[in-house]
Amino acid sequence: MSLLRACIPGKAAFALGLATFSVFAAHGQAVTSTNIDLSEVPLEQLLKMDVTILKGHGTLSQTPAAISIVTSDDIRRSGAMSIPEALRQVPGMEVAQVDASQWAVSARGFNDVFANKLLVLQDGRTVYSPVFSGVFWDVQGTMMEDIDRIEVIRGPGSTVWGANAVNGVINVITKSAQETQGLLMSAGGGNIDQAFVNARYGGQVGSNVFYRVYGTYMDQDSFPQPGGRDANNAWQMGRWGVHADWEAGERDLVTLQGD
Repeated sequence: MSLLRACIPGKAAFALGLATFSVFAAHGQAVTSTNIDLSEVPLEQLLKMDVTILKGHGTLSQTPAAISIVTSDDIRRSGAMSIPEALRQVPGMEVAQVDASQWAVSARGFNDVFANKLLVLQDGRTVYSPVFSGVFWDVQGTMMEDIDRIEVIRGPGSTVWGANAVNGVINVITKSAQETQGLLMSAGGGNIDQAFVNARYGGQVGSNVFYRVYGTYMDQDSFPQPGGRDANNAWQMGRWGVHADWEAGERDLVTLQGD
């Protein structure tokens, strides 16, 4: 994300900081602040700017916590291969890769592989494991091209969001099936990420039913140890799934997802 800085004292600097780490929205369409000179925007106008938050949509003056949004363009430009890598762009997030498959993700400290004080949602549904009420980040294999944005609220949120939201909330929002029509394929490889293949096809049934089917495969080599020996933690993962949207009415949408 582009960060704009200015030397403005007092409340103006506070509002500018909030606006800098936010993505403005107008009628639900996210617009980044890349081309806005926030140093010339009056304080009153800054406080009235709309920002997308997880439970609806409000203004900066009504937002009780620090909000960051990683857009699909941010993900594409960063080259992130997974959701944890994309979260490295968010100020205040602690993201560490422990080995070839394990990630430690947290906010406000206390980070380890089994950190469970962060509520993680995908399209509004929690993805934590009941084993330890945390998230196994290695199995969240969503195609990065299908992610519309990642919304992050940092700070205590259990009163509003419930269990796990002690240190913050992450909501991964995927694109609608109507936005992913046609064929998309991507592939690559390297020394650690030895191979990855992604394929997606989106179609339409009738005038108001859209769908996409996808498949992914990845092969990661072992991490080298400091002495040069193999860590023996190589792994592979394959996944396929479907996402269908039925626009049942002007204000009604039915979604079917399966992996």
